[in-house]
Amino acid sequence: MAEKNTPIKRRLKIVVGRVERAGFPQFDIVGVPAKIDTGAYRSSIWASDVSETNGELTFTLLGSTSEWYSGVSYTTKRYEKVDVESSFGHKQERYSVYIKIKLGPRIVNTNFTLSDRSAKTYPVLIGRKLLRGRYVVDVAEGEPLEDEETVDL
Repeated sequence: MAEKNTPIKRRLKIVVGRVERAGFPQFDIVGVPAKIDTGAYRSSIWASDVSETNGELTFTLLGSTSEWYSGVSYTTKRYEKVDVESSFGHKQERYSVYIKIKLGPRIVNTNFTLSDRSAKTYPVLIGRKLLRGRYVVDVAEGEPLEDEETVDL
């Protein structure tokens, strides 16, 4: 047990804004806008051409209309199906895979659900599971896509 006046050692947390540029080093993708969403538990990334065959999951990150789309397919045996509930109460079953993300100066290996985010402003959504213990959110910081958002300060 720590003495009364002994300071508690805490791991320094990185400050992120409401939108940050993320990188995915294992896929050679950098600069993707990612929405930081403390209301979401899981993180999600736009994936296309998702298919499961003989215990393997194949997918392509992002979609053909994205400027970060490479068209390269990836295959993994390390995946699972998870239930995701939206803020509107809609439940959906999605594939979840482990992907390394560079957010700020830190690289984290975490799970992302694969979803069609083509109609969303941001191709990546970062949830609490990734943020917890690593990052602190300051909504005045970050790089929102001003063309896509109304900034009224």
